[in-house]
Amino acid sequence: MIKSDTLGVIGRLNHCGIMTNYQCNAACRHCLYACSPDRSGGYISKETAQDICTSLVKGGCKSVHIGGGEPFLNFNGLINLLEATRKTGIQVDYIETNGFWAADENLATSYLHELSKAGVDALCISLDPFHAEYIPYSLPLRLAEICKNNHFGYFLWQEHFSKILASVPQHKIHNRKKLEKLISPNYVLETARNYGVKMGGRAINIEKEYMEPKDLADLLNSTPCRNLLSTDHFHVDLYGKFIPPGCTGIAIPLEEALNGIPERKYPAFESLLFGGVAKLYEYAKKRGFAKSEKKIKNEYTSSCALCFHIRKWLSERAGCPELNAEHYKASLSCY
Repeated sequence: MIKSDTLGVIGRLNHCGIMTNYQCNAACRHCLYACSPDRSGGYISKETAQDICTSLVKGGCKSVHIGGGEPFLNFNGLINLLEATRKTGIQVDYIETNGFWAADENLATSYLHELSKAGVDALCISLDPFHAEYIPYSLPLRLAEICKNNHFGYFLWQEHFSKILASVPQHKIHNRKKLEKLISPNYVLETARNYGVKMGGRAINIEKEYMEPKDLADLLNSTPCRNLLSTDHFHVDLYGKFIPPGCTGIAIPLEEALNGIPERKYPAFESLLFGGVAKLYEYAKKRGFAKSEKKIKNEYTSSCALCFHIRKWLSERAGCPELNAEHYKASLSCY
């Protein structure tokens, strides 16, 4: 039964992504979670993994995928997480990776054997121009070959980019200027569109670079953001926080999301849930976000972009516990 002093609870849990870390050896332009080498180096603990898996089972979740960050930056930590999924009966559909560890074939082969023993049988291997800025794209291709040779399941995400990367030297990384010459002057926008990238996290910069700004009045959408309680492809991070699908930078403890989110505890979340961006703007405006509407007129390209920057401001100045200031800062870097 939902308590009367709560905002409600998320519904029955569908597919979940468990994030092992925010640190990554890449800082891709489209990263929804703004992961990078500069993010804090924490990794999901054995105890937190067990708590998360227990809560997921209680909420009806039967399968997960595992991502980050880059999960293979701490292989022992990854194995600890897999022990928790196995103990609680949760199926691991796949583990996401950029394939950097395929540089050592013997190491990669031993990792695959350990994953098999832990009950995992598939990898999702990233392959796209954004990753090629940080990881020689020979490595994801090599990891795919190692998987094939060891009868281990895999899929390249997304495989159609292999044709686009055909003109790019495989064995080294390439900066934006080089990829614009080798692929296309507009490869950033074209890659985002081909990917179907959600313009959040670090991809907020792609939207700002390529899209036309709109008048503030056109952005103040009052439609409630019910997606904040959605369980379609949601994520739980290494701290046990529920992250709504597509709306990063907002994180609520998973236990609260399951049992009842307290009223008035998460003002940004509550504003968006019941009144959309318009209500969030009014909440922030009372706290000094914009001394005059002229100050931010024609600065943002969409309601989501406006929402992002309001939340960034609130995370730094208003003490909203559901907002992760590090996420917003990281989203605007490495682009």
